[in-house]
Amino acid sequence: MDELILFLKQLINGFQVGSIYALVALGYTMVYGIVKLINFAHGDFIMVGGYVAVFSIPFLASHGMPAWLCILLAVVVCSIIGVLTEKIAYKPLRGAPSLSVLITAIAVSLFLENLALLLFSSAPRPVSSIFDVEPITVGPFQFSATTIATILLSVAIMIGLQIFIKKTRLGKAMRAVSEDSQAAVLVGISTDRTISLTFAVGSGLAAVAAVMYCTAYPQVQPYMGTMLGLKAFIAAVLGGIGSIPGAMLGGIVIGLVESLTKGYISTRLADAVVFAILIIVLLVKPTGIMGKNVGEKV
Repeated sequence: MDELILFLKQLINGFQVGSIYALVALGYTMVYGIVKLINFAHGDFIMVGGYVAVFSIPFLASHGMPAWLCILLAVVVCSIIGVLTEKIAYKPLRGAPSLSVLITAIAVSLFLENLALLLFSSAPRPVSSIFDVEPITVGPFQFSATTIATILLSVAIMIGLQIFIKKTRLGKAMRAVSEDSQAAVLVGISTDRTISLTFAVGSGLAAVAAVMYCTAYPQVQPYMGTMLGLKAFIAAVLGGIGSIPGAMLGGIVIGLVESLTKGYISTRLADAVVFAILIIVLLVKPTGIMGKNVGEKV
């Protein structure tokens, strides 16, 4: 019985962290789906969102406002930074060789990390909890407000994003640009505006993931987005880079694998197992679980 309870607890932890990975992976896969760019600076948007939470939570508390409003502030700040990054760093390189774009993405990541070091130093900063709610006990299980909120919020955002992409005019424009950007221009779709919207949405998702991650692991430092971003990238590759449902599935799978590895094998091997999954996926099915082989004209 104790083993079953431990197993279920690890599953719950896996769903919590997997939901965070899924939110970040959605940003990777949306940007790649439209501009075929792996935005390695995406993980550092998480760091930016974390610092917004650090400074905004005390400000909100001093003005009698609920702490969870820091999520909205983080989304606004990260979305603006995401759009500016696209306009300044990536837009001039459209049509450039892939290697040039990749190097630029890494340079943007290093710039954001070193800017954070300059402004805030390398010392971790504590993050106050945004949920002042007693844990919920169900039988032998005790669920924290953070765990429940993370899973429910992530599921709601994923469902909302699917509806946005499938049903709205802007979502259909994103799908059109992803399918054929030149044909999209011919039917009156603004490619620049659509790409900027994609970066804004992806960066906003990273901001939500940042606040939920900082609530579960309450500290922020300049390099916090590096490993989190890499794991989310692995989740996107596992699910099928460019596939929104695949990013969701990949995030949950990576979260479960990491949690079960920590619970039954070793906490030190958890990251190694996650990166081993990336190697296996690239060897066995490079397109990922829900990815499709797409022929390229030469």
